[in-house]
Amino acid sequence: MRTEATPRGRGAAGYALMLTLFLIGVSLVVMASAVKWTSTETVLTSRNNVYNTTVAGAEAATERVLAQMQRDFTYQSVSSDLNTYSVLLPAQDGWPMQFEFSDGAGNVGRTRVLSRGPSIIANLNSEFAGLYGLVSPYQVISRARPLSRPYNLAATVSQEFQLARIPIFQFAIFYALDLEINPGAPMTVTGKVHGNKDIYTAPPASLTYADDVTAVGSIYNNRHTNDPTGGGKTAPVYQAEHMNKVSSLTLPVGTNNSPQAVQQILDVPPWDENPNSLLGKQRFYNNADLIISNSPSGQIIVKSGLWNNFANVPPDGSSGGNPYYTFVTNATFYDYREDKTIQATQIDVERMLSWLTNTTVKGGAALNGTARAQMNHELNSIYAIDNRPGSSSTLPAVRVVNGITLPQDGLTVATPRPLYVKGHFNLNNGNTTAGLTNTANTKPAALIGDAITVLSPSWQDSFNSSTALGSRTAANTTVNAAFLAGIVESARVGNSRYYSGGVENFPRFLENWSTKSLTYNGSMVAMFPSRLATNFWVSPGSYYNPPARRWAFDLNFLNANRLPPMTPQVRKLVRGQWRVLASSGG
Repeated sequence: MRTEATPRGRGAAGYALMLTLFLIGVSLVVMASAVKWTSTETVLTSRNNVYNTTVAGAEAATERVLAQMQRDFTYQSVSSDLNTYSVLLPAQDGWPMQFEFSDGAGNVGRTRVLSRGPSIIANLNSEFAGLYGLVSPYQVISRARPLSRPYNLAATVSQEFQLARIPIFQFAIFYALDLEINPGAPMTVTGKVHGNKDIYTAPPASLTYADDVTAVGSIYNNRHTNDPTGGGKTAPVYQAEHMNKVSSLTLPVGTNNSPQAVQQILDVPPWDENPNSLLGKQRFYNNADLIISNSPSGQIIVKSGLWNNFANVPPDGSSGGNPYYTFVTNATFYDYREDKTIQATQIDVERMLSWLTNTTVKGGAALNGTARAQMNHELNSIYAIDNRPGSSSTLPAVRVVNGITLPQDGLTVATPRPLYVKGHFNLNNGNTTAGLTNTANTKPAALIGDAITVLSPSWQDSFNSSTALGSRTAANTTVNAAFLAGIVESARVGNSRYYSGGVENFPRFLENWSTKSLTYNGSMVAMFPSRLATNFWVSPGSYYNPPARRWAFDLNFLNANRLPPMTPQVRKLVRGQWRVLASSGG
């Protein structure tokens, strides 16, 4: 079979050429489109980068204002002239892009700072949800426009925030020092916990945190390196948030907010200090309704507070021509932890109630009425100081007794000395049944001092250095009050280590509480190291045996109307809404 090739015609060759040219054309179009798309994407990416950097620049301007206002709020006071903050702008040294800043309203070189209303008691935002404070709301707005850039992309940022004064007794536990809590028996902490340093929690038995736990430092599920107690440990149970590295909560006493500086709020102010200064406003001496003191020889002196120009209060009793106060006496007893005889100025609350209703010339009814008229509350706070010098064997202190029923508007007792409370304190209509946690009928109350020791109703002042622990048997006791005091921190001395005793021993004990209970409803605040009652905690069995701890946070303190008199307020800038606003000129 013979086959012959058929030559391709001109028509076929022309078709192939046209097809090739068409494909080349399509490729060129695709390539041009790709180049154009790439160029557009490059432009969009560049514009986006410029815009995001501009947003960051505008935010930096708002942060510059927030930083200064926060510093002023924490260490002194916010200026009433907000123009002071409006002219603050970030330094742009070393920035990869330079900006022109304005306030979003056409004013160049300024940031807009707005007050968003008067200070009110309100719930807090952010990590402080569940707390309230005296809140001053603000808004800061800054507009940034990039300079020497092909794209004129301005961005405006707004930040809203609160400057909040937070009553400190809203925390079940608040420590300005390292916080340690290692109870030997199961315990549940029912309120918020905050530490301005580290928190160490590794109890041998179960420990449950029912509310938020926050620390400026870290939260460790182990014991402090200076704690020698050792033994087994159980990981705590966190039923809510627990957060490290939060910002600190401090009292506004000046540029130094160390615990040692804060401790000055307990002291009598120097004669030339302005009571309206930052520290002066925080001192309990300047805020108390009554001032109780004595001479170095022990003679009692009572005055009204700063509110009444420290006017003398006449003694309401007399014996053999010698005047005295029926509700203030001297007491002497022995402290087995400090190994010293205590010389105490003693305040009898039951007798004070009688004095407050005594309408005679030397009674307290008239002064109580004056307080009600000037301060809108009856006498409800005492600053007490025992001025006896003390020695290697004696320690001046203050003691509160017979406090089952408190004055109408509650009672806070503050002292720079160690503070002792004997017997039941602030009960529900005088009901002394052990273990009651219903505080519906209690009064707002706080006990504040260098250290706080609870003595049961069975305590006898006749106990001396030779009285054995087994002979100092406690009775069931109930105390309903916030505690604010110092502690002796865990420490290493030479080759020896000492445990602070932890929160479980924040209130001190001197009796054999075995089989007995301490029912406590309140708030425990450790703001500073103790200066006077400084002996280290020692394990049970030496000077005390611990009670069954029936402890709870007093929910009354979450009601601003039921806070203890003279409750300190820590300060905090609480952030709110952050957003980018539509820029339109300016």
